[in-house]
Amino acid sequence: YSMSKKPVTSRRGRFFKLAGMTASVAGQYAGQRARRMFRGDDEGARSESYTRMAGQIAGTLGEMKGAVMKVGQIASQTQDFIPKEFSEALQTLQKEAPPMPFEVILEQVEAELGKPVGELFEYFQEKPYAAASIGQVHRARLHDGTDVIVKVQYPGVDESCDSDLKQLRMALRLGGLLKESVDQLFGEIRERLKEELDYENEARNIELFRDFHKDQSWVVIPAVIPDHSSRRVLTMELVEGDHVSKVTPDRYSQETINLIGHRIFTTMADQLFRFQCIHGDPHAGNFAYRPDGSIIMYDFGCV
Repeated sequence: YSMSKKPVTSRRGRFFKLAGMTASVAGQYAGQRARRMFRGDDEGARSESYTRMAGQIAGTLGEMKGAVMKVGQIASQTQDFIPKEFSEALQTLQKEAPPMPFEVILEQVEAELGKPVGELFEYFQEKPYAAASIGQVHRARLHDGTDVIVKVQYPGVDESCDSDLKQLRMALRLGGLLKESVDQLFGEIRERLKEELDYENEARNIELFRDFHKDQSWVVIPAVIPDHSSRRVLTMELVEGDHVSKVTPDRYSQETINLIGHRIFTTMADQLFRFQCIHGDPHAGNFAYRPDGSIIMYDFGCV
């Protein structure tokens, strides 16, 4: 292992990092099984061993980001096919991911959009607005004064998606952490990830949903800036609102809170029954609210 914290972006580098994690987990699992054969099954020792393995896997996935971190996030929400110690350790991946070094982000923007960042933007904030599993978001300003957010995909995530998933599945299997065949689950994750990794697909989704909701002025979906967007960089207008935790009686009347609740229900029911196309990742971070009763929707990578 190299001691530098430079992120692993090559497919080969990612393969070896995951292979190292797999070998370590498999070794721990084999050792634990041998101890059980000689000493009988000790539930406490097994739980401790799972917790240790899970912590190691969660740490590696958070550092590597990409497909494996995304699977970790999905796995953390399910108790169906992995032990609870493991899904608990993976919960840490639901929180903010550690950000990617700024120079890596700038290189990716310039490689994707074909121009120096200074030519593309008047201002590009170094501190990420948000960091997630397959990309991170930065605030910026265009030369015409428009405030935007720029979603930048981590380098290497796209090309290494398939080999990442294969490796992770092997690590989970060899660590005795998969309870059953998960072929269909991994197949579904792979399909959805392929879509999410294509920001041109997300831009098309955004246009689709903006069109669906054009008669509902209270549904706000930030518009895409096409000439500052590509397959791995997506620039959108900056549209801000309050996270649900800030929708409190000191700023929102009960009447407005009721109205927002009713509007969320209507919006989701419309998507399901009228458009037959729904926002596929409706967690709290992808919605924001305003005291005038507007609902802002973000992130249409998965629909």
